Amino acid sequence: MARRAACLLAALGISSSPCLARRLKQTGVLLVSTKKENEIVQMFRPPASRKEGPIAAMAPRYTNSIRVLDERFIRILKIFKWGPDAEKALEVLMLRVDHWLVREVMKTDVGVNVKMQFFRWAAKKRNYEHDTSTYMALIHCLEAVEQYGEMWKMIQEMVRNPICVVTPTELSAIIRMLGNAKMISKAVAIFYQIKARKCQPTAQAYNSMIIMLMHEGQYEKVHELYSEMSNEGHCFPDTVTYSALISAFCKLGRRESAVQLLNEMKENGMQPTAKIYTMLIALFFKLDDFHGALNLFDEMKYQYCQPDAFTYTELIRGLGKAGKIDEAYHFFHEMQREGCRPDTVVINNMINFLGKAGRLDDAMKLFQDMENLRCIPNVVTYNTIIKALFESKSHASEVTSWFERMKGSGITPSSFTYSILIDGFCKTNRVEKAMMLLEEMDEKGFPPCPAAYCSLIDSLGKAKRYDLACELFQELKENCGSSSARVYAVMIKHLGKAGRLDDAIDLFDEMNKLGCTPNVYAYNALMSGLARAGMLDEALTTMRRMQEHGCPPDINSYNIILNGLAKTGGPHRAVEMLYNMKQSAIKPDAVSYNTVLSSLSHAGMFEEAARLMKEMNELGFEYDLITYSSILEAIGKVDNE
Repeated sequence: MARRAACLLAALGISSSPCLARRLKQTGVLLVSTKKENEIVQMFRPPASRKEGPIAAMAPRYTNSIRVLDERFIRILKIFKWGPDAEKALEVLMLRVDHWLVREVMKTDVGVNVKMQFFRWAAKKRNYEHDTSTYMALIHCLEAVEQYGEMWKMIQEMVRNPICVVTPTELSAIIRMLGNAKMISKAVAIFYQIKARKCQPTAQAYNSMIIMLMHEGQYEKVHELYSEMSNEGHCFPDTVTYSALISAFCKLGRRESAVQLLNEMKENGMQPTAKIYTMLIALFFKLDDFHGALNLFDEMKYQYCQPDAFTYTELIRGLGKAGKIDEAYHFFHEMQREGCRPDTVVINNMINFLGKAGRLDDAMKLFQDMENLRCIPNVVTYNTIIKALFESKSHASEVTSWFERMKGSGITPSSFTYSILIDGFCKTNRVEKAMMLLEEMDEKGFPPCPAAYCSLIDSLGKAKRYDLACELFQELKENCGSSSARVYAVMIKHLGKAGRLDDAIDLFDEMNKLGCTPNVYAYNALMSGLARAGMLDEALTTMRRMQEHGCPPDINSYNIILNGLAKTGGPHRAVEMLYNMKQSAIKPDAVSYNTVLSSLSHAGMFEEAARLMKEMNELGFEYDLITYSSILEAIGKVDNE
């Protein structure tokens, strides 16, 4: 028996010394007791080297005290999974069950279920207990295959185990994994549970919590955690902490708090990063403070913090939206002089602003320069150019040629491309061309685009082609199952103008029944139809209902009522409403003043009209030319008499 065991061990590449033979005999391990066990042994016989011969079989398993997991055991796990065969192989290969072995098995590419079975088996071995390192090894494996339920169980088991001491680094990893699994409440609970066990979280652990809460939009909780961190006395915020906190305050729109953190960061001897300055610059622009944004940019350079492409993108976008096109163009060229190559995103923004400012030649030149800047135009670039061409009143053939050029470049038009084209052709009275594009859009498999339908329905309504407009509206509802509040508003507006007030009211009621909440445009459209029909009381009731339903009126809402009052209630009621508007949050605009001015002139109240004109002049409002001419004409007739 001992001889057969020795032969078997030699075949496996394991030393067959007399001591080992005696040990095998004493423990009563029957290595070849079954045919199946013999097959396992034969299967994992290592190939003999021609050069080394029998010496290879005698080579030690440890070289320079470096322990390596036997590849034969890994092969057994892959083929036979975990079970009696694997257990026997473990005994044969003389692998000692300890923390190192468990961690190494967790690193192998066998199935996670095999790893879990091995993990549970090892826990039952005498003189062995899992520690934090083995638990964390399995937890990482479970995260990798997204078995989050099992991962959470293992985390809880590890924390409850009295011999497992969780370090701040491991706590940080646990928070990150639970955050990725969207198990936010569990992450918060385990953070405080581990902290209660005398684990003092480091800045890294707190940062993991802060970043996780940031991603979930729990910005107020982020501030609470920062306060807790600052009050601990042993853990101080670092650059990552400040970056996350400033980002949270920027998203909340709390500029003063964000700036205070920036100053605190500098006082603590930390260098703010380009990302931090970029976030703050974006916030200042969002709050319409472009002077503050530019001051921050200057401070950034003074602090030797090099602006990057993202910084310049926010700067150019903010200035462009504020109408500061020349300044935006200046910084576009400055970023190139500073060695910061613009990308397609910033170029698209610049083309968009130049197009809106009517500087089509500059926009086209910038498009031509994209090749030299090693930027490839994308669908957004072409959409921006096509929109700029429409806004500059370019010929329709030029727009069409750019559309063909886009397709010729291998760029597939998007739903938004078709929407821009349809809207542009509708506004230039080329409704038939727009209808053809709608059909092409449908043929290419794009889902129905409410914006495109809205443009067509509005254009058909203006042309008094109400039947076709209604047909398109029904088609949109059938294809989408519903329609947007904006499309409903357009239909209600044109039905009201056509005198089909009952149909307009029915459509408004249909919106509510279908769960499509009316917006300010829908309410204004209905009120306009009611006022036009002389139903001013009903229009006022609709306005009150609008406010009750949480939809605040805008200046157009007030002007619709004001116009109705001027026509039915006379100039006195119109003047009274204008006075009330001046005392309210929504101030009258040029339309409001001209409406009252027209009412006064028609009533022959020229002194009152003259006083109102003086007030308009002081406020910088221009007179309506038709009203002004009629006043002059009326005054001339009075003088003649």
